[in-house]
Amino acid sequence: MENTNLPTHVGIIMDGNGRWAKAHGVPRVMGHNAGMQAMKKIVIASSEMGIKYLTVYAFSTENWKRSTEEVSGIFNLIVKYVNSELEELDANNVHINIFGDYSMLPKASVDAIDKMIGRLENNDGLIFNIALNYGGRDEVARSVREIAAQVAAGEKAPEDITEEDISEHLWSGSAHFNVPDVDLIIRTAGDFRISNFLLWQSAYSELAFTNTLWPDFSEEEYTSILENFGSRERRFGGRIGEDK
Repeated sequence: MENTNLPTHVGIIMDGNGRWAKAHGVPRVMGHNAGMQAMKKIVIASSEMGIKYLTVYAFSTENWKRSTEEVSGIFNLIVKYVNSELEELDANNVHINIFGDYSMLPKASVDAIDKMIGRLENNDGLIFNIALNYGGRDEVARSVREIAAQVAAGEKAPEDITEEDISEHLWSGSAHFNVPDVDLIIRTAGDFRISNFLLWQSAYSELAFTNTLWPDFSEEEYTSILENFGSRERRFGGRIGEDK
C-alpha cells in the first residue's frame, strides 16, 4: 500500500467478540481471546504501514455492567497479552499509552500494564493507545474538573476557557499524552454508532463501518478501509477548494 493520504490517527471500536464466540459455540472469553489476536495483527500492520497513532476501545466505563466472569476474563487476557506480545511490540518500536483510569483493575492487570508501559516508554514508532476503563463523556467531565480546579485556584478566569483548554486536559491532550484528534474511526460488527468513544476528538473524524466481526477483521480489510479514507475529501466545515 502506498503511504499517501494515510490517516495520522486511527481509532477502532473492536466490536463483535461475543457474537463471534456465540457463532462458534465457545465461551465469550474465547471470543475476546480471538479478538486479542486480531488486535495484534492490526497493531503490527499499522506499524508497518506508517500509521502514527492507533487507539483501540478495549474496555469502556459501561463494560463493568457485564458478568463478573466475562469482565475477569478480559482482565486476565490483558496479562496474557503483555506476557506474550511484549517482546514483539518492543521489537516493532511500539509505544503504548492508556486512555482511562486503569488503577481500578485487578492488581495483576495493573502490574502487567505498568510493566508494558515502562518497557516501551522510550520507543518512538507507532503510538498505540489502549482505551481501558474509558468513556468519552467521563473524559470530558474529568477535563472540566481539572479546569475548574484552575479557576478555583485563581489560575484561570472562566471567560478565558477555550476549546483548546478542554482538549489539553483530555487523555489525548498535552496535559497527558499529546495525541492529535482522530482522523478515522472504524467500527466492526455492523453497528452504526460510536458508543462514547473519543467524543470530543472525533468532531471531524471520517467514519467507516463493516459487518465483519472483530476477530475476523483482517489486514486486507483494514488496508481497503485506509485506501478508501485516502480518497475522501475532508473539508472540516469548509467548501472544496477553500481552507478548512
